[in-house]
Amino acid sequence: MGEFLKVLNFREALQKIKSCFPGRQAEKVCLAEACNRILAAEIISPEHLPAFNRSTVDGYAVNAGDTFGSSEALPAYLNLAGEVKMGMEADFRLDSGQCCWIPTGGMLPEGADSVVMVEYTEKLGKDTVLVFRPVGPGENVMQKGEDVTEGEVILKPGKLLRPQDIGFLASLGILETDVFKPFSIGIISTGDEVIPIDRKPLTGQVRDVNSYSLAAAVQSLGSIPQVYPIVKDEFNALKQSVDSALGENDLVLLSGGSSVGIMDVTLDVLLSFSNAELLFHGLAVKPGKPTMAVRVGDKLVIGLPGHPVSALMMFYIICAPVLRFAPLLWVDVRVSVNIASQAGRDDFVPVQLVEEDGGQTARPLLGKSGLLNILSQADAYIHIPGEKQGLKAGEKVKAYIF
Repeated sequence: MGEFLKVLNFREALQKIKSCFPGRQAEKVCLAEACNRILAAEIISPEHLPAFNRSTVDGYAVNAGDTFGSSEALPAYLNLAGEVKMGMEADFRLDSGQCCWIPTGGMLPEGADSVVMVEYTEKLGKDTVLVFRPVGPGENVMQKGEDVTEGEVILKPGKLLRPQDIGFLASLGILETDVFKPFSIGIISTGDEVIPIDRKPLTGQVRDVNSYSLAAAVQSLGSIPQVYPIVKDEFNALKQSVDSALGENDLVLLSGGSSVGIMDVTLDVLLSFSNAELLFHGLAVKPGKPTMAVRVGDKLVIGLPGHPVSALMMFYIICAPVLRFAPLLWVDVRVSVNIASQAGRDDFVPVQLVEEDGGQTARPLLGKSGLLNILSQADAYIHIPGEKQGLKAGEKVKAYIF
């Protein structure tokens, strides 16, 4: 199959994948189902929030001018004109020299522009309140529209809706919102040696790790994984499985069968579809060199290595960027030791992040691509570009958070 090889660097591969990937579709969902979904359209406030001037403390609503000059020694004497009940409209007006009791969240009556906290007052008889501290206009008051004004754009497309965002929308009476539909990702593990995880491997067999790790990675990015049964290295069985997955998903991930070898039938199967186009077969990276991609009509199939660490690392490198909405998180770190790298090949190294000398240090977790414990211990990975021949201890790099 050497005639099929189209080896690229990972940036070229990622660009080809992005150019073939379907656009995102939107759907309308009720607010109760919108958490952890990505907003597809801007949201404009239908009203002011708050809808009226309201108190932020328990105390007495006043005209600030009536409290000027008041002190412990010489308090202001105000006539108590009534009280504001919680959840009720303040249907009276305060005149000069008057005040009224108001709870936190209560509506300020006309004539009042501020609230004196109850701690700085004392009631004298039934109708008089002593004020021992002056307040300024607007003090202890949230003005109408201070949080949000009617017609204001409050959330923009691309935002991940968090619980606090759901509460914010609920406070404005917004019942439903437009969000992006999650992508459906088909996952197929291949290989004569691969068995279900509930079986004990015999000599030469391995459990199906990739279906689980890839499905979890897909789900963590807000897409929906659809895992298919394990397929042996047999042409007809693999073609039937791929055909089903293509019809039911936006993207299909194959793990195993992507290396160049006698038992490799994956590429033959993918290119047997009438509208198939090979995008690349092999990447100048470590780990994950035997990665490939084939476009079948308007769908995309990405063949990942069979080794679990390589498969998951390549998912993060070339698949996650097209599924992820939020920018990839990274931190500046210094590498703890020298790391060798081959020129002309991009290396991606799992690392642990540790605090040392007032900063973060990346400790590389070096090992063979099949050692799952390595990736399980990793907090992030670092990228050694193909134009470099490794990193020196103490060199500053970006660590990309898993």
